[in-house]
Amino acid sequence: MEANRTGLLEGVLAAVNLGAIVVDSDCRIVLWNRWMERYTGVMADETVGRDFFSLYPDLRGKRIDSAIVQALRSNFPSVLSQTLNKSPFPLYADAAARSRDERMQQALAVTPVEVAGAGRHCLIQISDVSIAVGREKLLRDQAMVLRSQTFSDGLTGIANRRHFDVAIDKELRRAKRYGNHLSLLMIDIDHFKPYNDHYGHQQGDQCLIQVAGALSAMLQRSTDLLARYGGEEFAIVLPDTDGAAAYMLAETMRTRVIALDLPHEKSPDSLVTVSVGIATMCGADQYDVPGLINAADRALYAAKHAGRNCVQAHATIVA
Repeated sequence: MEANRTGLLEGVLAAVNLGAIVVDSDCRIVLWNRWMERYTGVMADETVGRDFFSLYPDLRGKRIDSAIVQALRSNFPSVLSQTLNKSPFPLYADAAARSRDERMQQALAVTPVEVAGAGRHCLIQISDVSIAVGREKLLRDQAMVLRSQTFSDGLTGIANRRHFDVAIDKELRRAKRYGNHLSLLMIDIDHFKPYNDHYGHQQGDQCLIQVAGALSAMLQRSTDLLARYGGEEFAIVLPDTDGAAAYMLAETMRTRVIALDLPHEKSPDSLVTVSVGIATMCGADQYDVPGLINAADRALYAAKHAGRNCVQAHATIVA
């Protein structure tokens, strides 16, 4: 009967689809199943009787080392974080993966085991989670693509109106919390409807793409946000930027668009130009998002009224 049980146990350990290593109280390997043989390329007769850390010296001092000590000394089981311990063992799915040193993604559990007449041992279980990790990465990538599509303008690739709405609300609250400046630029391509009517919608789209690219290239900080606000109108959120700095940037952007040298036969300047309106607030100002946007819109209207191809600031809240 005992022989049958032993044979059954050996058969189960050989058949299970996970790695099983058992070490004794001195960390000597007493069991090494066929799964381990298959994915390490090391046979059981090469490992049984050897010190675990002589076989895997790189694991000494790592999380699995302390997990084994806790199991043997304190009878305490551990499940190792797969995020922090992605591939501790040199396990390879096949020869091609081994040649690339592409280790199998692993999940580890370390469990104390009482062996009658032999004292406490430790079972190390290793599961292949490569498929699950790959699926999780795919889902993350898909989520990022979806987020990008949700917050990006399909034509120009810059932020869309929805992204702008989220950003301006967050930055305004932050400006009020810390007493910082916040500037908003509203930019409109001058005489764009005549441009579209004369050159066609396809050329109009290319104009929007080129202007968006020129404006985007002028932003150096990751906190700055350029968005397509609607049609031929763009908005730029500039955290921690006072009125003077915002005006200088707006003027540089205006001249940068002129430098694109895009012909516009229906414009007095014969080139594609932009008008810019600026509104700036500091944390002490009691303005909400609509108030800041309206101020920048009024400044943009003033720029258009002044003849277009110019920059105007809303004086009542510019610091």
